[in-house]
Amino acid sequence: MQTVKQRLKQALSQRQKRYITDPSRVPAAVLVPIYYKQGQYYILFTKRTEKVKEHKGEISFPGGAWQEGDKTLLDTALRECAEEIGLMADEVEVLGELDDMLTAVSNYIVTPFVGLIPWPHQFKVDGEEVDELIEVPVRALLDKGCLEQKTEIIEGVEDTLLFYHYQGRVIWGATAQILNQFLDIFARIIE
Repeated sequence: MQTVKQRLKQALSQRQKRYITDPSRVPAAVLVPIYYKQGQYYILFTKRTEKVKEHKGEISFPGGAWQEGDKTLLDTALRECAEEIGLMADEVEVLGELDDMLTAVSNYIVTPFVGLIPWPHQFKVDGEEVDELIEVPVRALLDKGCLEQKTEIIEGVEDTLLFYHYQGRVIWGATAQILNQFLDIFARIIE
């Protein structure tokens, strides 16, 4: 019988990934870090500081903009993890990619990677970009009462916005879109 890790890796490799190319946007990458703890899977999020230029105080995945020197967007995601939370590239088992996402305000094309990380781990929050780490059980995020959807008109286009609520915190924006796609895949492999 396949493990959850094997099924997730297979599901990610067999799907048709949606790529977005737009030279007017800044390429960026994030890691969706998952780990197994006390009999269940968790996702690690970061809460951004008020010092950052964009997305102040928001809950996000570790990651950021591509920089010269990054050979690939995966390199970008892993470099940012090391800088922001002290998670080194060799500690991440990359399982696959999710669809590229656009950010409405900050003009990024975000490429999300899913990675299995060790637990327990001695994270080192940098304090400049990341204020704190937030761990959320996947089971809680799959609960129907956790997700709120709102339809709004943004720049003349109707769009459905997603909001995940967990213990008084709200995950929204591109992070919620990425999370939603991950949870759809995860829910299918554990059925």
